[in-house]
Amino acid sequence: MKDWIIKYSDYSPDKELLREALCTVGNGYFATRAASEGAMAGENHYPGTYLAGGYNRLETTIAGRVIENEDLVNWPDWTLIRFKIENGDWFDIDAVEIIEFEQSLNLKEGLLERMIKFRDKEDRETLLNSRRLVSMSEKHLAAIEWKIRPLNWKGRMAIHTALNAHVSNMGVPRYRALNGRHLIPLDRGSFEEDGLYLKVKSSQSEIVMSQACRTCINFELYEPSVERFDIKEENYVAQELIFDARENKVITVEKLVALYTSRDMAIANPLTEAKKLVKRNSSFEEIFKFHKMAWEEYWEQCDILLKAEGDLHQVLLRLHIFHLFQTYGLKTIDLDVGMPARGWHGEAYRGHIFWDELFIFPFYNITIPELTRALLMYRYRRLAEARFAAANEGYKGAMFPWQSGSNGREETQIVHLNPESGNWLPDHTHLQRHVNAAIAYNVWQYFQVTGDLQFLSFYGAELLLEIAKFWNSKVTYNEEREKYEIHKVVGPDEYHTSYPGSSEPGLRNNAYTNIMAVWTLKHALLAIEKLNDRRARNLLGLLEISEEELSRWKKICRNMFIPFLKDGKIIEQFEGFDQLKELDWNKYHSKYGKTMRLDRILEKEGDDVKNYKAGKQPDVLMLFFLSSSEELKELLNLMGYNFDPKEQIPLNINYYKAITSHGSTLSKVVYSWVYARSHRDQSWQDFKEALISDFSDIQGGTTAEGIHLGAMAGTVDLIYRCYTGMEFKNDCLYFNPGLPHNVREIHFRCRYRRHWLEVRLTQDLLYFKSHGGWQNLIKIVVNDEEIIMKKGEERSFSYRKKEC
Repeated sequence: MKDWIIKYSDYSPDKELLREALCTVGNGYFATRAASEGAMAGENHYPGTYLAGGYNRLETTIAGRVIENEDLVNWPDWTLIRFKIENGDWFDIDAVEIIEFEQSLNLKEGLLERMIKFRDKEDRETLLNSRRLVSMSEKHLAAIEWKIRPLNWKGRMAIHTALNAHVSNMGVPRYRALNGRHLIPLDRGSFEEDGLYLKVKSSQSEIVMSQACRTCINFELYEPSVERFDIKEENYVAQELIFDARENKVITVEKLVALYTSRDMAIANPLTEAKKLVKRNSSFEEIFKFHKMAWEEYWEQCDILLKAEGDLHQVLLRLHIFHLFQTYGLKTIDLDVGMPARGWHGEAYRGHIFWDELFIFPFYNITIPELTRALLMYRYRRLAEARFAAANEGYKGAMFPWQSGSNGREETQIVHLNPESGNWLPDHTHLQRHVNAAIAYNVWQYFQVTGDLQFLSFYGAELLLEIAKFWNSKVTYNEEREKYEIHKVVGPDEYHTSYPGSSEPGLRNNAYTNIMAVWTLKHALLAIEKLNDRRARNLLGLLEISEEELSRWKKICRNMFIPFLKDGKIIEQFEGFDQLKELDWNKYHSKYGKTMRLDRILEKEGDDVKNYKAGKQPDVLMLFFLSSSEELKELLNLMGYNFDPKEQIPLNINYYKAITSHGSTLSKVVYSWVYARSHRDQSWQDFKEALISDFSDIQGGTTAEGIHLGAMAGTVDLIYRCYTGMEFKNDCLYFNPGLPHNVREIHFRCRYRRHWLEVRLTQDLLYFKSHGGWQNLIKIVVNDEEIIMKKGEERSFSYRKKEC
């Protein structure tokens, strides 16, 4: 089981916040951080429960201006349990002597376990074992089990169990100057002998949440009388259980919790449903039984076997898959929520949805594509807001926000705090219009993998066409160059949001943005061809897209301006990038290491990163991440540029590698991908760094505020698609494998066109087994040979390794 368990054998207060995020348990509907039961928010701990899509807006006055932010709300803490012996203090893990400690997260079963053997001030020794889960079977349920063994004492003991709404959003230090009190208490009380309930409402979004719990207690070989006392405060309800404890006799405490909100379907009201559900479940073991079965189904379909050098790779890969399904899984599919960049694991980025979908959707596409479809519907439902945003800026079509939350308006902050300097600075990252191309790319990739023509006809094509309309209206024609250009944008790099000395935000001709705009226009035209004539005609009429506009799209594709350097060999990140100053990289690497937030460091020094040739993360190189060399060559040739992938891709990688600070966890994912064909050893090294980025918190404290789902999914995708050379095009599934030398074997199942396929890859052999599905035949291309696979068929290939 070692490849299924994340284990810590020591208690380290300074690492608790990180472990609380990494060991979060959730089910896609809600998630709860792994703070020990009874811990209070402070320097070492931060209990937090987050509802999928549970946002609320508040205003704060900063630097003389009123700013409104939409936050992912920290909802009431249902985990609170404490105990004390006689008249002593309530147990506090930071106030006792730890004799033994072990904490483990069982990924196979979705179970958080903790063992603490401790000695208190009176030299009493106690063993506490706890188990916690958030049910993957019944999304409204969670449970905690305690087993307390008095080792060298006996006496009166009290258990305090509570539902605590005295919480606020304080999990991210740089947000603490902002208003974080989101909850209004509505009701609290008790029911039957062992039940408690709590009802709150978010102040602006008016989401009502009701929690109900039952706390049961059992004793080993004795039955003392138990006194129960209720405690009620305005935003807090608790019950204390007092009884006699006996030496070496185990006391079992079970807290079963149900959580409902006013957004739930098929309910009378949240409080009624929460009370009903918690009463219908009798024990921790009953809930755990079905929870474990639900996880078994996920792992049977979506596990990856990785045999490679090193001890942690397999378990960390599973940790990443685990957190993906805890954020968005089958229990989320009917909810109108997106895929947050930091999961429902903390308050970083305020729970907003960015372009990280680009890194996450490929995993769902080839495992449970119904999840991708549901996530794309999150975007489709916000199409009206994107249309309004475009019109408000003087454009046509749909302009999606860089940061999205509840209703699809732009949620990017106007100012942000630099924690290095303490200064509030203007934020222009909302100009990352390339998020529109990411959404278009996601639509097309989903269609290529699934062949879901129904989705494309009713939803996907409309998204593609409206985004294409936006790019058509965003471009300007440069008469002198006889080229189309895109101005006032920010690229994926994010360090450069304006030119040095300019008060005008935005850049001209970010190469990635321009090329992806052409990609979108080209594939919007392809989407029209996929529709039947009647649907195509009706959709074009509904969106008021004329033949003249379609002709202009083709003209833009043939005449988009792309800046180049070095005699046309290097794609320039944006027009004017080459005019920026050189940075003393040795100085900053020696002081801050290979990974750094250079923008914050330079601002603290009174300088600005926009003055330098420096990147936070890949920008131009994203083109090689998203497109095969053949596809990119075809795109650039369409625009009138000669591009030799074999010569120019390595030149571009080397140029930008030297000036990248890796200030994003996504950075190493992209570098691993682009090196996969030419430098497999370097690709593997970058893969390993991406794999441990959250586990080792290489960003220096950010993971404690919420995991990085894009990087987690990216490492999984490197195994699934990159090292197998898996591509989806021309209604075929292509493989062009290239395993790093450090990997002996990868083995997984995937879905393509409603068909389950088992794939096993070694250094020499590529093996397939067809498990069939809703479609019995699929076309696969290996070594340029096309084969048809039928249900139950097995095929093996000795493949040739291609370097490019």
